[in-house]
Amino acid sequence: MRPVRTVRLLLGAVLLALSLAAAPAGAQARPQDHGRQPQAAGPTGDRDGREVGYKHVCAPPTGPDRASCMALLRTDLPPLHTAKDESQIPGYHPEDIQSAYDLPRHGGAGRTVAIVNAFDNPNAESDLAVYRRTFHLPPCTTANGCFRKINQNGGTTPPPTTDPTWALETSLDLDAVSAACPDCKILLVEANNNLLVSSLLPAVDQAVAQGAKFVSMSWAAPEQPAETTLDTHFPPGIAFVAGSGDSGYPDQNYPATSRYVTAAGGTTLHRIPTHNGYRWSETAWLGSGSACSLYEPKPAFQHDPGCPRRTTVDISALASPFPGFAIYNTFSGSGWGVSGGTSLASPLIASMYAIAGTPGPTDRPNSYPYAHPGAFSDVLAGYNSFAGCSPAYLCVARPGYDGPTGLGTPRGVRGLRP
Repeated sequence: MRPVRTVRLLLGAVLLALSLAAAPAGAQARPQDHGRQPQAAGPTGDRDGREVGYKHVCAPPTGPDRASCMALLRTDLPPLHTAKDESQIPGYHPEDIQSAYDLPRHGGAGRTVAIVNAFDNPNAESDLAVYRRTFHLPPCTTANGCFRKINQNGGTTPPPTTDPTWALETSLDLDAVSAACPDCKILLVEANNNLLVSSLLPAVDQAVAQGAKFVSMSWAAPEQPAETTLDTHFPPGIAFVAGSGDSGYPDQNYPATSRYVTAAGGTTLHRIPTHNGYRWSETAWLGSGSACSLYEPKPAFQHDPGCPRRTTVDISALASPFPGFAIYNTFSGSGWGVSGGTSLASPLIASMYAIAGTPGPTDRPNSYPYAHPGAFSDVLAGYNSFAGCSPAYLCVARPGYDGPTGLGTPRGVRGLRP
């Protein structure tokens, strides 16, 4: 648990709502749409701001070579073991993700999104089947060739250890890929443990060796002076995406700080009723990790003046757990739950890259958004630090590039290709 940051996240809920109200009319607006009635959004808490409503699933890293998953889980909802139909399930659904980000119902067919996580989730495939069946998505199984689960060495024997917290992270990631790109294939690579150098990065190598061109990493380790030597694990021609962190500003996390990785920040996604349906709008999520890297050189495509080195975030997507994203997890949960964190933004964005198309063999796909800033919805309201920062854009959403949301959120996938 991270009590100080968690208190800050909850205390910021009202101020975030005020900043949304103060945003220019139509800011970040999505096209009007029709469908389910809008759900109420907003965290719960007592007058002292103590944590009520969600938790960090994984403990913070215990050393420089240990990574932590970044999933958040709602705790204010009653257990939901089964659902008669999707209308009973809280949180945003696949149709919401596709509508909010202007994603095609069919896209990315034949392309593989790799999910790299630590430890084994023995229920990964069976839980994925329930999620996809419930939301009327095409089956994605080992039998039909859509789903593959391997270890960091490429074999099918699961890692020797399970971990309930990382198992939930895996369920979140698989469901997020399914929501954003139902026609994508999914490769789950399970590392032996959460050691960065000996397990997680070799698992990333294995995803690349298996031919994946889109790799999501919903985990983070503290920055360290030698991290630039680890960047060789991220070769050109592949879209690597990592969550920027869930602790606001400053939050310096590797591999999101790598100059070769798309750093995925987080937003709060608002479904706003209109006279004939609803529209979408987004504000910066208070937990979205942003920072100036301590060690990574600034990529040539980044031109913000406040960081002499690499700045995170690049682009962003849904991360707030309120209303959050519906997931299904039985290994470490009771079934249906609601999750969030930049752990969610990472697989969503990796899937959007897959819909956009295969990167050029010598390209660095994290440069693509900077060549097409107009293809993103600029997030104009919200912040990720109560204490402020200097320059202010590193922690406050503003027109153009800012730290909490980067260039903004995808409006379709035009900004994720050359």
